[in-house]
Amino acid sequence: MTSESRPPTARPALTGAGVDLTSRAALVTGGGSGIGKACAAALAAAGARVYVVDRDAEAAEAVAAETGGEAYVADLADPAAIDTLPTEVDILVNNAGLQHVAPVTEFPPERFALIQQVMVTAPFLLMRRSLPHMYARGWGRVINISSVHGLRASAYKAAYVAAKHALEGLSKVAAIESAPYGVTSNCVNPGYVRTPLVENQIRDQSTAHGISPDDVLTEVLLTRSPIKRLLEAEEVAVAARWLCADHSGYINGISLPLDGGWGAH
Repeated sequence: MTSESRPPTARPALTGAGVDLTSRAALVTGGGSGIGKACAAALAAAGARVYVVDRDAEAAEAVAAETGGEAYVADLADPAAIDTLPTEVDILVNNAGLQHVAPVTEFPPERFALIQQVMVTAPFLLMRRSLPHMYARGWGRVINISSVHGLRASAYKAAYVAAKHALEGLSKVAAIESAPYGVTSNCVNPGYVRTPLVENQIRDQSTAHGISPDDVLTEVLLTRSPIKRLLEAEEVAVAARWLCADHSGYINGISLPLDGGWGAH
């Protein structure tokens, strides 16, 4: 697929779009880049005060400056670092994650454990810290940035798929427990998103397979998606913000696929 034939890229404007979060505080993990950065911008545009959490101090500070928020440097693999983050949070966006690709028989156990720590245990600890504040206020939103891989599997991604499936279950438990307090918990499930991580994958696979980047998209990454383009981080952010609106208060315990029709097969 040539650049001329590629479907137009969607980049939603990150305006408030009718969602008023002016009295809310939002904590976004992995907020220094990619989906997290877009979520921080989308929530700030709706009036929320955003706490931008990232391992990269420079990235976190840059996003905080752009959004009028506050930067927090924390490695979510360290429970002690999580204890330094704000607890008075009305919106929690669990976004931080990492990937490792290898067959199960060759997967490094320490890498598997790290991915579970960052993508399952850290969201649990953050919920545990922030839900009491939400309960006391009678309002709250937990937004878990899951993945299409929280609903289905791909080979060689044992740790990532296991972690996203676990996050789905954690989100549903929180949804059931939190509902009486006016708090909802939902997952957003994107397919392949245009992030630095994915762009690097495209470049590496283009070299490895000896094919063009466009062919990597259609023949490798997006082979199961009827829509043959990457999802934009802003599209994920708009969906996350929509779940924070008062008019979305009856939506609870769901998994919202943004997969281009992948799951329709």
